[in-house]
Parts: sequence; structure tokens; C-alpha cells
Amino acid sequence: MMSTYTYPRFPYVPSAAQREGRVERHPVVVIGAGPIGLTAALDCAKRGLKVLLLDDNDTVSIGSRAVCYAKRPLEVWDRLGVAGPMVAKGVSWQVGKVFFRDELAYQFDLLPESQHQMPAMINLQQYHLEEMLIAALQREPNVTIAWKHRVLSLQQAPDHATLSVETPDGIFRLQADWVVACDGANSDTRRMVGAEFTGQFFQDRFLIADVVMKGEPGRRSVPADASSPGERPDASLRDGADFPTERWFWFDPPFHRNQSVLLHKQSDNIWRIDFQLGWQADPDEEKKPENVVPRIRAMLGPDADFELEWVSVYQFACRRIDRFRHGRVIFAGDAAHQVSPFGARGANTGVQDIDNLAWKLALVQSGDAPEALVDTYHDERAFAADDNLLNSTRSTDFITPKSASSRLFRDAVLELAKTEAFARPLVNSGRLSTPTPYAQSPLNTPDDAPWQGRMSPGTPCADAPVRRAGRDDWLLHALGGGFVLLAFGDEARAEPVSVGRITAAPLVVGRELVDTQGLVAQRCDASPGRVYLIRPDQHVAARWRRFDAAAVRAALQRALALT
Repeated sequence: MMSTYTYPRFPYVPSAAQREGRVERHPVVVIGAGPIGLTAALDCAKRGLKVLLLDDNDTVSIGSRAVCYAKRPLEVWDRLGVAGPMVAKGVSWQVGKVFFRDELAYQFDLLPESQHQMPAMINLQQYHLEEMLIAALQREPNVTIAWKHRVLSLQQAPDHATLSVETPDGIFRLQADWVVACDGANSDTRRMVGAEFTGQFFQDRFLIADVVMKGEPGRRSVPADASSPGERPDASLRDGADFPTERWFWFDPPFHRNQSVLLHKQSDNIWRIDFQLGWQADPDEEKKPENVVPRIRAMLGPDADFELEWVSVYQFACRRIDRFRHGRVIFAGDAAHQVSPFGARGANTGVQDIDNLAWKLALVQSGDAPEALVDTYHDERAFAADDNLLNSTRSTDFITPKSASSRLFRDAVLELAKTEAFARPLVNSGRLSTPTPYAQSPLNTPDDAPWQGRMSPGTPCADAPVRRAGRDDWLLHALGGGFVLLAFGDEARAEPVSVGRITAAPLVVGRELVDTQGLVAQRCDASPGRVYLIRPDQHVAARWRRFDAAAVRAALQRALALT
């Protein structure tokens, strides 16, 4: 298997400190070179922090693993300069369809609003994503990647942590002002600091089969052309390219009775198929090709020409640790929280963890903000994790009902969804990842008057097309990665506002930016004179109907955790 991808091997290189027996101190040490750890290293480095990234392997992740990446993480990666290759290589999509037995029950559009730079979602194998992030890090002078470095133990002092690290040359020690633990659901770092998961572990098992489509598959019961609820097309697909770039989810299909199936298109003509197996399934038996292939043939038809690229069986959990910061150790991604795979919330929320954390670490490390700012990472991201856990648990309960009455309710909802609009929002094949607003964040300054629209304090700024310096551009590009006063019209009369060495500089729509289609004003509920304070992670910190330097200064202090 794995015929379409050749795994790179990255060299083990001992550091000078390791060779000389010195204990070197680093501003930031990131543990784990998966998507979240790689993003953490890149974001911290872009903000001026020296980063050492440790990983116990010497290649990218085996198998496609996480494949769905949402609009908001793509915007984060765009800020870091790496989204372009991801979107170019990945498969973009925004429509999802849910089938009940052999009929279309419901469909949805993740991004019905036009004029956004990033697509609603892309599908891209994790190994491609990681290789792109590694390539970016190799060009970044602030980052050192240390392959074949396994953390054995960790001890903490008030202002640093000391790590014992195993390498092919033996064991050595290093120190870090901050440790960002991105070493996954089975995190050794979590065990070292005594941060235990609480939550729910699900017994149900699912089979992942990555399939390379070839040749003439013949007739299949795959509803390729279904576009209206109740249609039964029983389509004949000529080859793998005929599958649409959509998310398809089946409940109780004819080819896999009493269970569910999920289909995604990936790059390289690979199709991800997830089969629900039930809790009694034997993982070792189910992964054998002689058992996987008949399931796929039942779905695609007896004449389908395909080969297996990768197979895995997984269980899942919905749980998190109580605190995301333990002294000098900060947890992110699956090391901090686990969700079911339905909804693509794992990697997507992990990237948003880093988006929230990196700017705070940079300001604390430079002395421009107190350590209390780092503590707000937990406040904001644990709130988001709880939202994801709630949605993920509800999705799992809908997909895998635990009682006869729950199944009857689910099947009734699916049947009604074919014809009744009220039932369609109740269909839950995995509420797909969307940003969780930090509505109760201590960094927010509450509105002092009613506003329209969705750009309230705590929400990420909505992108829109603009013209800047005579060239077409996007609003998020113009915002950059610092504090910004986004003002509208000359009436705003916004001026730079500083707290210590941190300045919120004005960016005036109508002067520095041209709102070419009026969408910036529309999405911000902005009329002339209005002002937004945007954080370095491009979230709204405060907004006013008119510029007031004292109010802006107070909000900036609050956003820096100085009050």
C-alpha cells in the first residue's frame, strides 16, 4: 500500500550544545512535529521567537489521517505564508450531502456567501500538509527542527523547564522558557505533568480505507447525481474522477446495512471511505485486505477497479484536560483535547489553539505583557474545546444511537428531512468545524451600544476583497499580525494608540483600503466613523461608533491582560 506517496527522511543532527555537553536554554521548545506542532513552531518564529522543535520520528505522519481543513485554519496558514500550496494541492469543497438508505435526505452549503479568499474546506492528506509546513520551517531562521529527539522527562522551575531528551547519540538535557506540547492524544508530556483527560471514550469502531480509483468501475449504487431530496439516481460512474468534490454521508445504505459510511475526495485521485463497524469489530481482522476489499466492492460495484492506499481502524473520545497551562508547559491540539472525527474538529481546532497562543507567548517573552496573558489562552481555548466537545458528542450520538428509541428518532428525522425544512437542521452527520467566538473572554471590551452583524468582540474578523496601494488584495492580508485599529471613513479620525511599546495603528477603509464591493462595511456593520480594535490573531477585541483615544487605550490594556 501507499503507492502514491514516497515518505521523506529527515536527518538527525546533534546540536553543538549536545556535542559539547552544555545545557542550552531556549525561549520556546515545541514537542511534536504533527500539523499542530509545525504550525506552533512557524507562528512563534514569525513573531520573532527562537524555537526548537523536537520530534521522535524522522518523517511525516504515516497514512492520510486528518484530511479536512476548514476556512479559518486556512486563513491562519495564509497569514503564515503556507496556505497557497495547500489550497493548490488539496481538493476544495463546500457542499455536503446526507443520504438515508438509498435516497438523498439533506444537503448543506458551508459557504453560501461569495467573495472569500479561502475555500470553505479543503481535503488534503496529512503527509502532504506536514511536508509543506516542514518546507516553510526549513526556510525560517528562527526554527531548528531536531529529528529523532524523544523527550524522556521534564522538570519545572518557576521560570523554565528542564527536559531530558533521548537521541541516537544518547541522552542530554536542555531548558526552555516555555514548552508547547503538541504530542497528540497519547501525549507523554501530559503524563509527565500529571494532566489527565476527563470526558467520554466511545466504543464504536470505524474503518478508514484510502482508495486509489482506476479503470472502469461499472455500475454502482453511489448517488452521484442526486441534487434533490428523495432522488434515487443509482448512477453509473465511469471513473473515479466522476465523483464530485463534496462530502457524502450515508445512514444505513444498501451496501452497508444498519451502519454509516463517509466519503471524501482527496488529492492524487485518492478517496477516503469511512465504514462504521460497531464496537464488537476486531481491528486486526477488519484491516486485512481480504476483509476491506469486499466492503468497498459492495459500495462501488463488482467491476470497480481500485487499489488500497492505506487502511486503519480507529476509536475515538470526547475529552480534555482541566487546564491547558501547567507551569511552563502549555498543551495544544490533541494533547489538550480530543474529539470524534465527525466534523473535522481535531486538527482545525488545534491550529486555532496556536493562532491564539503564539502572539501571547511573543508579547510575554518580550516583556510587553504579563504572564496573565498566557493564562487567557486556557480561558479562550478551553471555551472553544468545550463547544467542540458538545457538538462532537451530539454528532456521535446521532450517528451511533445507543438505544432503539434513539435510532427511531434519528431515522424519523432523516425521513422527514427529505421533504420538511424544519427537520433538516436536526440532521447531524457531524457539524463541520467553524470558529468558536470568544464571547466571554476577559480580553474583550463589551459593546457600549447595540450593533448589527456578526463581528462582535471575540469573533475572528471576516475577510473581504479590498484594494490596497493600487492592487487587489484581501482584508486579512492588510490586517497582518499586530494590533490594528480598523476604521471607516475620514470621520473616524483614528490615531495611533500605544500602551508601552505596543501600538494599535489605524487602517482606514476609504484611505489605506478601498472597499471595492462594499463587503468590508457590510460584514462589519460599519458606517463612517466606526472603529474596530483587532488583535494580533485577527479577532475583534473591541468596537466603537466613534474614535475615542482613552477608550481605545483602555481596551488595548485589557487585550494585553494589563487590567
